Amino acid sequence: MAGMDILLDTASDAEVVARTLVDTSVFALVVARYEAKLTRYIRRLGVQNPDDQQDVLQDIFIKVYKNLNAFDTGLSFSSWIYRIAHNEAISFYRKKRVRPEGNLILDSEEILQYQPHFADSAETLFDASLGAEVVNCALQTLESKYRDPIILRYFEYKEYNEISDILKIPIGSVGTLIHRGKKRLQELIPATVHPDLT
Repeated sequence: MAGMDILLDTASDAEVVARTLVDTSVFALVVARYEAKLTRYIRRLGVQNPDDQQDVLQDIFIKVYKNLNAFDTGLSFSSWIYRIAHNEAISFYRKKRVRPEGNLILDSEEILQYQPHFADSAETLFDASLGAEVVNCALQTLESKYRDPIILRYFEYKEYNEISDILKIPIGSVGTLIHRGKKRLQELIPATVHPDLT
């Protein structure tokens, strides 16, 4: 049995899903693999209260479990489960009739990791002097159609095709939204904080 556990630990997501359909106890491995990632993701989407995070997370895994039979193993399981997480976070706001809450979508360490990735064009958007609070404020002000792909690309490290699957938008639109979102962020970040952005 221990040998089977080791094999499952190194199995692909698709293999774990196939195994779960035979033995439902294996679903615990899906939870173990994605619990921290999805908690972080829904927090980045604005679900800040830990109790609410647990409620949303539980709804995510219930929906994943109930729909495993419908999962197409030819597709990315990661994109599929992130899509469900995204929808459940949106449903949470609609049920509560609230906007995304809290002031910290990203912490300072994430912002510092983000900066070199974000500066992938001729214009450098951020430098080390730009604090997490300023970036978070700008991200929260940014329209969700721009913010969501930026978070997925630069903080969840998703490829364009994965972002397309998660957000259900054409892959050609992903790059456009990210490009426009970065330009919009430049406008939102106060020129007094970063004079070079004017």
